[in-house]
Amino acid sequence: MPEFDFVKSSYSNTGGQCVEVARNIPRTVAVRDSKTLDGPILRLTPKAWEEFTASLT
Repeated sequence: MPEFDFVKSSYSNTGGQCVEVARNIPRTVAVRDSKTLDGPILRLTPKAWEEFTASLT
């Protein structure tokens, strides 16, 4: 299994509602809940991630 290098989203707040994203694996964007480090990891293509984040604005 690849070693993801997760970073917290710049939109995360101080109340613990955080999302972490890793983009260090080619052709993969990994997303997880920072409160559940051993929990599930959502893996997306860079295009899917781009479309998702574009839909948030």
